[in-house]
Amino acid sequence: MKTLRSILFVFAAALLLTTAAKAQTTAVKADVPFDFVVGDIAYPAGQYDLKTVTTSGVIRIRNAQDSDVSNFQSSHACTHTMPSQKTELVFLRLGGNYYLYQIWTEGRESGREFPKSRSYMQLAKNHEQPDALIVAANISQ
Repeated sequence: MKTLRSILFVFAAALLLTTAAKAQTTAVKADVPFDFVVGDIAYPAGQYDLKTVTTSGVIRIRNAQDSDVSNFQSSHACTHTMPSQKTELVFLRLGGNYYLYQIWTEGRESGREFPKSRSYMQLAKNHEQPDALIVAANISQ
């Protein structure tokens, strides 16, 4: 009887962890009208698919028109107090450059945030506050 309880407990825990990991999956498409930077990689304007590929938050950023433009970027979780009203990408504009900052999916309180790059940090020392720009996105599979 004790063994059966242990097995059921392990099964229930595994089911909950799988559900939680699935809920954190990010998969969006967006048409980005300007060149932008994530980490130390520059991306040209275009239509992009962004999708988590690991439970640790690594996101594949792939240009839908040019399959040669595809890279993996680390991200970490960020949260709102209320579920996001829209699926969107948040960019920070600083010194004429655009940096992908966050990804939000409609109906979720959690999103993904990219670490600020070295070039962003250098520009931030010499410029005023960055402007935030929102690009609408769609949930994809």
